[in-house]
Amino acid sequence: MSWSQMVLLVGAGVLGGLTGSIAGLASVATYPALLLVGLPPVSANVTNTAALVFNGIGSIAGSRPELAGQGAYLRRMLPVAVAGGAVGAVLLLSTPAEGFEKLVPVLLGVASMAILLPVGPPSAAAVSVRRRRMTVVVTAVSIFAICVYGGYFGAAAGVLLLAVLLRVSRGTLAEANAGKNVLLGVANTVAAVVFAVAATVRWDAALVLGLGCLAGSRLGPVVVRHAPAGPMRLAIGIAGLALAARLGWDAYR
Repeated sequence: MSWSQMVLLVGAGVLGGLTGSIAGLASVATYPALLLVGLPPVSANVTNTAALVFNGIGSIAGSRPELAGQGAYLRRMLPVAVAGGAVGAVLLLSTPAEGFEKLVPVLLGVASMAILLPVGPPSAAAVSVRRRRMTVVVTAVSIFAICVYGGYFGAAAGVLLLAVLLRVSRGTLAEANAGKNVLLGVANTVAAVVFAVAATVRWDAALVLGLGCLAGSRLGPVVVRHAPAGPMRLAIGIAGLALAARLGWDAYR
């Protein structure tokens, strides 16, 4: 790997870590960089997943203030994230990508609109025992599906997960973002372990890219913590819609 390629990967890692820890858009910056340095698509995908382990470490470390009080909920959802990441990794190694490529733009567009729409206070029906149980089941299924996609490819998986957590938790954007960083970080790490055993990871590229991700992802939660929530949600939603349009163009043209 040349010095210019290393500089490219570090820069892409910083950008990916920053956007990933804020809006879950890390792979939009990191995956193309791996293609630019000459990795074939599948190798770039698994190498990208390995590098994004550093993104999870940095974003979780930066999110510690917002994670206070979320421990019980996240512990219930962690097995779901673990299973989703593992299933996604296995799917990548055993199935073609066309189905996911056509579905993701639609999911991402819906999630982006959900982030843009205001969240009102819970209704009386929403706090009933039966409604809460149903919400837990639907949330777990949604998180599992998103983590499957995260383990499979992951571009904008964080936007999908952020939309779910904002709707379910009704907490602040920073708190939902912190939960997203934990669940997606765990799913990505599980997928990376599967790829380390069963696929060809370019560890030199993963390490260089990962160091950039670590630096960028450590800053992202700080930005979310101090930035006004309204404009930040607007920026994330618009970025998600733009990415949905781009992915839709690539998938359906």
